[in-house]
Amino acid sequence: MSQYDDAGRSALALNTELHDAHLQLLSAHCATHQLRIRYSSEDLVRFGRHDLLSKSARAASELKQFYESLEKKFPQPAPVAATTVELSPEIITQAVGWLAGYLRAQREHYLPIARPLPPPLKARLSPYFSPQLLDVIRLVELRGARVALPDFYSQVRAFGFEPPEITHMDSLTFLDVLAFNQELSERALFHAMVHAVQIRVLGLERYAELWVRSFIRTRLHYTVPLEVQAFSLSSRFFHPLERFSVEDEVIQWTLDGRY
Repeated sequence: MSQYDDAGRSALALNTELHDAHLQLLSAHCATHQLRIRYSSEDLVRFGRHDLLSKSARAASELKQFYESLEKKFPQPAPVAATTVELSPEIITQAVGWLAGYLRAQREHYLPIARPLPPPLKARLSPYFSPQLLDVIRLVELRGARVALPDFYSQVRAFGFEPPEITHMDSLTFLDVLAFNQELSERALFHAMVHAVQIRVLGLERYAELWVRSFIRTRLHYTVPLEVQAFSLSSRFFHPLERFSVEDEVIQWTLDGRY
């Protein structure tokens, strides 16, 4: 019998550690995705340090084997026929409107119960974000209540896409209102703040358009460049000797056409 069978608190601790490991894997996936976009495999082999490439390959292979061995033990669901619909420009424009409208509506919904950033968090984030942004950001901790699923998710699935599981996300950014499905953590807060900067720099409509078009292309929310940058900068946030302006990073990605 497993030590977790009759210990709810131990099971909670296990899933907390599993969730942390999942976030670290997403960060690694995003970083690797950026390498794949920016450099050819020939350049990586020719100019990259072979010791780092070999260590990365071994680590990835070991992780793949470990998680696949667990996945094989899952109960097997009944197969579902996949449907793919060719998306017209009109449908894509409609989807952009859905996303932008949802973000606006959720911002208005949560704003009355949101609170300002506490001074200690302002001080912690001040090397990375402007004082103007830190002053207007508002926080909502739902503590398990969960953000409501958008009404348009059924249409997204009908088009053959699986939308992000937002009820399992640590944080969601509704313009300048940041909602946390559970308790606030520094990593989730920083990730959400990056999206707040992206929205301010790009504008909501452009942000929504870039997000939707990238998701249609990649079909995975964490390979959308807007998400890749948020994961990447969140990882850099925990390097104690590194300081950077998130706004400058977002502007540079915009100028480079990396979104």
